[in-house]
Amino acid sequence: MTLGILIISILLLTGCNQFVHKNPNLKNNYLLKKNSIEHTLKNWNDIIQVAAKQYKVDQKLIKSIIYAESSGNPYAKSKSNAIGLMQIKPSTAGLEVYRLHGKKGQPSIKELYNPKKNINIGTAYISFLQKKLIGIKNKDIMRYAIIVSYVNGMSALLKTFSKNSKEAINIINTMTTKSFCTHIKKNIQQLKHFAI
Repeated sequence: MTLGILIISILLLTGCNQFVHKNPNLKNNYLLKKNSIEHTLKNWNDIIQVAAKQYKVDQKLIKSIIYAESSGNPYAKSKSNAIGLMQIKPSTAGLEVYRLHGKKGQPSIKELYNPKKNINIGTAYISFLQKKLIGIKNKDIMRYAIIVSYVNGMSALLKTFSKNSKEAINIINTMTTKSFCTHIKKNIQQLKHFAI
């Protein structure tokens, strides 16, 4: 799925009050889309709640990623071998989460098609990204950085700012949310080049 769809999904699930009040007709579209997302993901709500609590990750972020990545289809598989609801790549995010849990290897394809395991691994990976990007001070930028890192890899995101990750975070901390998003949009091809 594209980064744009993911960002739109997160905006829809987080409220977007700034957009709703500008155009009264937009409010109806927003509510319709939000209800559609919630309806699509209703089968996974209990699993999402447990994972969100376990890893201290916002449920709305998990739902946004699931909706954008797989449209709620637990059998989704991308051309790049990303699998399941949260489109986990076994050899990258899956491997990292296994390492964090003290396991060897990586999750199997069968495991990643299991919604509970997929959401657990995906949420653990989001938690990992939150911890790695903790130096980002602006909450909105942090959320976008997590999304971009989830889709393209954290090193790919940071390399668009600097080869040194601490320096990259320092640069990010000088930016407004708008300038961060503009930078990401400009450098999306570079992100795709670095994507794992």
